[in-house]
Amino acid sequence: MTPDQSRIMDAPRKQYLDAMGIEVWTSRPTSSPPVPQEVSPATDLPLSKPAIISSIDASTMDWATLERTVAGCEMCPLHATRTQTVFGVGSHSAQWMVIGEAPGADEDRQGEPFVGRAGQLLTEMLRAAGFKRDDVYIANILKCRPPNNRDPKLDEVNACSSYLLRQIELLQPKLILAVGRIAAQRLLNTDETIGRLRGNVYRFGSTSVPVVVTYHPAYLLRSPLQKRKSWADLQFALRVADGEIT
Repeated sequence: MTPDQSRIMDAPRKQYLDAMGIEVWTSRPTSSPPVPQEVSPATDLPLSKPAIISSIDASTMDWATLERTVAGCEMCPLHATRTQTVFGVGSHSAQWMVIGEAPGADEDRQGEPFVGRAGQLLTEMLRAAGFKRDDVYIANILKCRPPNNRDPKLDEVNACSSYLLRQIELLQPKLILAVGRIAAQRLLNTDETIGRLRGNVYRFGSTSVPVVVTYHPAYLLRSPLQKRKSWADLQFALRVADGEIT
């Protein structure tokens, strides 16, 4: 844990919590969030069984080759409606990887995940946990925006799966933070609700990277009373990353 992360209620962190809309009532030591009913984590493939077989083998690509390949990808119909692909941003030596659902309109225009109001809130959430945005690596399940921000289709997820898997392999993060229902369900190969997935530690793929689930910032903007739960999730994730919870 970094010095920033150890001072849970220092002045800068309180400022970031204020920006998230979370009121700090006391300076008592934090406790772990309530643990919901256990669900069975994925023990086989982290993504749903492919409905199509991708012709793209990304297993040996470096970062630059992978990004160029994504930029020119036409593996699913989303390439016809995108402005540009949204590959991912952040440090290639990051210990945390944040994975969301898919680009929205702002992301499609700017080519970067989690921008706009939801992105600003994610940045404040990360700062509250002791990270600058550039300290982590941020990506999405899909690299292209679905029309009208609809949920990703299974064939679209499978078409992008080799890219995301390679990003995880290259990064080798200490922890994956799955942000939102779609990201959590696709990563964990489950239909469980996000409410049941929160508060548990899951293991991703053959490397067994810990996965922690939290709400999507866009949902928190619509349901601000849930921000406290999201802050509890971040505290839980810090403890998992530090090895306090396995």
